[in-house]
Amino acid sequence: MAIATTQKAAVKTGEGDTAKVEVKSIEVPQPAPDQILVKINYSGLCASDKSLLHDEWAFSGVSMQPQTKGIAGHEGAGVVVAVGSDVRDLWKEGDRAGIKWIASVCRKCEFCTNGVDECHCPKQLNSGFSIAGTFQEYALTDGRYATRLPDGVKDEEAGPIMCGGVTAYVACKRSAVKPGQWIVLPGAGGGLGHLAVQYAKAMGMRVIAVDGGDAKRDLCLKLGAEKFIDFTTTKDIPAEVTKITTYGAHGVVVTAATKAGYEIAPSFLRPGGTMVCVGLPKDGSIIAGAPPIVMCLRKLNVVGSVVGTLKDVEEALDFTARGLVRPILTHGGLEDINRLCEEMNAGKLAGRAVIKIAA
Repeated sequence: MAIATTQKAAVKTGEGDTAKVEVKSIEVPQPAPDQILVKINYSGLCASDKSLLHDEWAFSGVSMQPQTKGIAGHEGAGVVVAVGSDVRDLWKEGDRAGIKWIASVCRKCEFCTNGVDECHCPKQLNSGFSIAGTFQEYALTDGRYATRLPDGVKDEEAGPIMCGGVTAYVACKRSAVKPGQWIVLPGAGGGLGHLAVQYAKAMGMRVIAVDGGDAKRDLCLKLGAEKFIDFTTTKDIPAEVTKITTYGAHGVVVTAATKAGYEIAPSFLRPGGTMVCVGLPKDGSIIAGAPPIVMCLRKLNVVGSVVGTLKDVEEALDFTARGLVRPILTHGGLEDINRLCEEMNAGKLAGRAVIKIAA
C-alpha cells in the first residue's frame, strides 16, 4: 500500500489544566520487525486521554512519558498498511486492526503466562502513555498483541470498544452478578455507563440505571435498563434501590470518578455484594470502600477493574458483531479534541466521543 511520508497528529502542548493539543505535521514511523503500522480511521476519545493530556494523575506519578511525543489516544481502529518481518505470519496488508491501551506485553512474566491476567505485565507498553498513541493518521503497535477486528463491527464502533467497551464489559464480569440478579450503574447515561447498561443486559443482569434527567432516563431504558433512578429528583437513592431489590443490589459499578459516587456506592449493596471501582479520580484523597464496621457486618467486597485481556477485547467486540451492544457516538476530528475534552469535563458529552482520523 502507498504510505505517506508525513501525517497529521494531535500533539500535546502545555501542562495541567491549560494543556491543549495542536494538530501538527510529523513523520510517518516505520514498523520494527515485531510491529505493524496501522492507518487509523477512527480513535475513541477516552476520559483517560483527557486525564493524561491535562496531567490529572500527576499526583500519583502517572503522566505521559516522553516516548509518546505528546500523542495520546488508545482506542484506535483502522487498516494495516505495513507489516514487520517477524509478524508476517499474523498480519497482512489490508487486515483490519485495533490498537488498545495495552499495546504490548512481555509474554514471559507470571501475569502473561497464567493465561488470565496479562493486564498486569510489569513490562507492558501503553498507547498514549508510554508510546505514541492513536491521535495520528498512522500508528505503530505490537503485531503480537494487536486485535483483529471482526466483520459486523465498524471502525467507528471498534475504536471505543478497545478501551471503553472492554472496560465496561470486564467490570460487569468483576461484579460477580449472575443472570437474574441486580446491578446498579451510576452514571448509566455516560460514555462508560451506557456501554455497561448494554453489556449487563446482554449478560442477563437486571439493571438499575442511575442518572439525571428525562433524556438519560429515555436512553437508559431504551438500552435495556429495567429501572431508572433520577438522582436530581430522588432524595434517598439507597432506599429506592432497596425498595426495588428488597435487600439491595448484588453489584454496583462505579464509573464516575467522583467522591460522591464512591461514597454512596456501598450503600446500594446487599450483604455479600460487590462494588467495582472503575473511575479514576484526579483527587488522590478519594478512597473506595466503606467504614470497617459496615464492610465486616455486611461482608461487602470492593474490587478494582482495569481494561481487559486480549481475550476480553475479542469477547467485547463479539457482542457488537452480534448486534447486542452498540456505542452511541459523538463524532469529531483531530481539531475537535480540545472542545470534546471540555464537554467531557462539563458532563455534556453524549455517549462516547470518536475522532475521525484518516482523510
